[in-house]
Amino acid sequence: MKLTVVGAGNVGATVAECVARMDIVSEIALIDIVEGVAKGKALDLWESAPIHGFDTSLVGGDDYALTEGSDITVITAGLPRKPGMSRDDLLAKNAAIVGSVTEQIVSRSPNTILIIVSNPLDVMTYVAYMTSGFPSQRVMGMAGILDTARYRAFLATELNVSVKDISAMLLGGHGDTMVPLPRYTFIGGKALPSMLPEQRINEIVERTKKGGGEIVGLMGTSAWYAPGAAAAQMVEAIVKDSNRILPAAAWATGQYGLNDLFIGMPVKLGTGGIKEIIELDLSDEEMAMMNNSAEHVREIVASYERIKETAMA
Repeated sequence: MKLTVVGAGNVGATVAECVARMDIVSEIALIDIVEGVAKGKALDLWESAPIHGFDTSLVGGDDYALTEGSDITVITAGLPRKPGMSRDDLLAKNAAIVGSVTEQIVSRSPNTILIIVSNPLDVMTYVAYMTSGFPSQRVMGMAGILDTARYRAFLATELNVSVKDISAMLLGGHGDTMVPLPRYTFIGGKALPSMLPEQRINEIVERTKKGGGEIVGLMGTSAWYAPGAAAAQMVEAIVKDSNRILPAAAWATGQYGLNDLFIGMPVKLGTGGIKEIIELDLSDEEMAMMNNSAEHVREIVASYERIKETAMA
């Protein structure tokens, strides 16, 4: 089993480290436009193998020939938004990057499964899907696991309990339009609304929505430990065929009344990628939030399509 991680920045390197330490694949290829960075980080990780006790080999560089025959590919490549750069500028640049990366990966690994981490997540997953021509089961985005992890971490602190005893699920797009589901959140089997007042739950949800911004405000750069670990968890579920039910950006084909877009939904992950999309029974209020989130995703997709048409004109 072979994993490729495209983008050897903080997130990509963390994905590679987490999966290597799981010792569940035989090889990891770390690819980056800056050849020395990918090669150096892969070598550094391999030199940690005797300490951590894993046998997964690691290679790195800027040559996509290293990715040949990958079973799973995690794409983290992309640019952060810089001063003076509009959202459309960022969208255009990252769509070009993700599209180019996808083409190069698919040409060498036509049977790979694509996990997209690049932002804006839902739309970049759409770009990879349209570029690859893959069935939707083999293309997905990582966001829901990260958002749910932040939510569970904040709840564990608030309630002074182990994160292991908190079961939760967040749907929808990544960030401000995510769909919180407190009534589907359980602490040791007890529903969250019976443990905290509604106002406090709402405050924790709001902190979760802005979790990425909180990290940026503290460090001046985006998070990498939690996003990297979240993508690695998806890889683990697929490699082990564990049938984990995890939130991921998946292609909607009627679920929750939605069609033809990538949006966060609970999915069953295992061999081949997404085996099933799970539909929860949502209240009218929750369904309204889901529709609002979907509309936000559609607006960004529409912006991408306009940019693409302009570039082709």
